[in-house]
Amino acid sequence: MVNVLMGLATSVIGGACVWLWERGKNARVLRRRAAFFGLVPGETCLLVIGNKYNVRGAATHKDIRAVIEVATLASQIGCDTVIESSDDFRGSNGDRTEYCIGGPLGAANVRTGGHLAAHLPGVRILPYGADPESAAIAVGEHRFLFEHDRVEHTLVAKFTPPEATRPVVVICGQSSLANQAAIHHLTRNYREVAGRLASIERFCIVIKVSDIGTYGYQRAHFLRDVTPEAFAPTAGGTPT
Repeated sequence: MVNVLMGLATSVIGGACVWLWERGKNARVLRRRAAFFGLVPGETCLLVIGNKYNVRGAATHKDIRAVIEVATLASQIGCDTVIESSDDFRGSNGDRTEYCIGGPLGAANVRTGGHLAAHLPGVRILPYGADPESAAIAVGEHRFLFEHDRVEHTLVAKFTPPEATRPVVVICGQSSLANQAAIHHLTRNYREVAGRLASIERFCIVIKVSDIGTYGYQRAHFLRDVTPEAFAPTAGGTPT
């Protein structure tokens, strides 16, 4: 009888240890995930969504999907979410982590343009035109070209404005598909991306999405860390 009780106790203790280890492991994963995305359980995530190109007051279907993906991530971490239009929202993000989704061309997201000008002086978004560098993202000496529905890029930057206590994350894609692709990629591969960075507190990276005609937004990958160039004024640029 004693042996049976001892065996039962050992099983219970073993099971409890496994449960505690799994719980601790899950908690560590959640903390790492929350840290990379700048989210804190119990706090608020501010989502700023832009417009269709040159169409005020109407968001694209893909940008809405991108917002939903970030909102789902925030909910899993334990954050509330608030959605604002880039046309209307002004002021600091304050104590709320901000995700600003969409590029500035065609007044699609004027807040993105303001963030880039104020905090990432080494970044330029070239205007639409007939030349090969139409809508290219220029960072330092690098230029990331735009081949609509073939190869596109997204600039993803994280920084904390001096007047705020929580970070801003800018998702500046060359199209709404590129915005969706970047968020989809990061939510699934953030640990790999974090391992490539000197710091997850402030960074600027480029995500590339290719073979769009076949795979849509799902064939995206980390292309380059451009943090030093993005946060320092620069001139010129060569195609990448």
